[in-house]
Amino acid sequence: MNVRYFAAARAAAGVDEERFELPPGSTVGALLAAVLGVERPVPPAGTPPLDRILARSSFLLNEIAVRDRTVVLSDDDVIDVLPPFAGG
Repeated sequence: MNVRYFAAARAAAGVDEERFELPPGSTVGALLAAVLGVERPVPPAGTPPLDRILARSSFLLNEIAVRDRTVVLSDDDVIDVLPPFAGG
């Protein structure tokens, strides 16, 4: 599974995207737990830690909004992490 980070999520993760290999039948929730299990550098000043950002983020699964963290993923799925945006 590929995870792509945007805005503050990118800053907190320290990468634009990363790949995770999880067992068949893994869910969105399991993928997010794997994301949080990665040791990361301290985010830049003013950027919340990744766990706080994920708690408030929206997610796209293959470009379609997904809210249910029990959705089962396939190996070639892409999850986009979209933190809350400000502005207009």
